[in-house]
Amino acid sequence: MTKKERIQAVIRGEKPDKLPYSFWSHMPGTDLDPEAIAQKTYEFYKTYDFDFVKTMNNGMYAIEDFGCTVDYSEIVKGGVAKVVSTPIVCGEDWRKLQVCPCDQGSNARELRHLKLVLEKLRGEEVPVIFTIFTPITIADKISGGKLISYIEQGYGEAVKQALEVITQTTEQLAAAAIELGADGIFLASQMSSYDKCTGQQYLEYGKPYDLWVLEAAGKGWMNTIHCHGNNIMFPILKDYPVQVFNWHVWETLPSLDEAYALTGKCLMGGLNRTDITQRNRGAIQHQIFRCFQQLGGMHQILTPGCVIRYPLDEEMLSFIGKTRDEIEAVFAP
Repeated sequence: MTKKERIQAVIRGEKPDKLPYSFWSHMPGTDLDPEAIAQKTYEFYKTYDFDFVKTMNNGMYAIEDFGCTVDYSEIVKGGVAKVVSTPIVCGEDWRKLQVCPCDQGSNARELRHLKLVLEKLRGEEVPVIFTIFTPITIADKISGGKLISYIEQGYGEAVKQALEVITQTTEQLAAAAIELGADGIFLASQMSSYDKCTGQQYLEYGKPYDLWVLEAAGKGWMNTIHCHGNNIMFPILKDYPVQVFNWHVWETLPSLDEAYALTGKCLMGGLNRTDITQRNRGAIQHQIFRCFQQLGGMHQILTPGCVIRYPLDEEMLSFIGKTRDEIEAVFAP
């Protein structure tokens, strides 16, 4: 099978010739330069022979065009990007956001990044999915993590006005990515956790806007929902119209077999990213074994639940693919 055929097989619920896998990380120092990040993404893919490529955009690109300033300096040290300044300094500021065109600014930069990655992978028969953030996630980042506070202070209608603007921008981006040749979007939902907001808040301020973005990406065949963090809102997201469901397997519930039973979807996950960073080879081996034990090499793309943080260890990353092969041979009929 080609890599594309392998991914399509697990999405259809068929047995692939081998369990597909991939992983991804931030690339500080290059991820604001489309040419540099495209080249590094290609080299990363070739080094580890992934079965699909997820664009490794910086985690704050979606808020730059709305007027935010971001400090990325901590990422290379294993930290996260920080919002230095934001256009939202009071509740009424939500009404001032305007739709950002995709042919300008950071969105245009990321589409060029995607275009260059696709050009480098031409003829490889490997799927590519483009990272996009849910509108409620973008809104929370724009406000420096204070979105729910604004809602609870009574600015819900102003927030909804902003969410419509953010969604229109994000819909354009999703449609443009598919039009360029992406096989799907990786829709990252970083607010769909009961640790972040209530289920009712997400149903009102999250899900409707998520669905509009997914509709805009409807021509994709590998659209993926990423449920970030612990205590995820599985009952709300499990029926999203996507082909692939991704969350932090083994770090938070549901279990792998439980998620498949309740979604019927292809699952993306199975590796605890912290164990990768901490070089816990025994834990990673055990996790891969459990994946085969529970799903038999079907209905799954083996990945971490989320981005692998720095520092990266090439020997440890290579261990993942080798261990996948060894354990798969044990389970082979």
